[in-house]
Amino acid sequence: MTPTPMELTLLPQRYTLHRLPPDTPVAPHWLSGSQLVSLTRTEEELSILAPESMLIESDRQEGPWRAFKVAGPLDFELVGILAQLSTTLAEAHIPLFALSTFDTDYLLVNADRCGDAASALRQAGHTVLLL
Repeated sequence: MTPTPMELTLLPQRYTLHRLPPDTPVAPHWLSGSQLVSLTRTEEELSILAPESMLIESDRQEGPWRAFKVAGPLDFELVGILAQLSTTLAEAHIPLFALSTFDTDYLLVNADRCGDAASALRQAGHTVLLL
């Protein structure tokens, strides 16, 4: 399979991933604004990815992260987008946290590996734009 060059945009914000108990009520301010925020609730946890500047009291946090947004919207019939991009980062020994929305995918990497990730993606033939 020939890799398809993708266009990604590096978002300017830094993000924190929070883990809270599964029964934590969702605070309205977590959903305000136009920045990337992701909430996922399972039987085991409530995970929140939010801008670093958003104050959320949580027992466990990871970050800071930087986010690469894949240009979209992406057709649901497309195959292997995350596999292709994550393989590129894996080969460069860069851990990632991925999330998907209805329109597109996001790759999050530790902020201190952001430059390495952008370089690896560009070397693999992808376009990385800065906001």
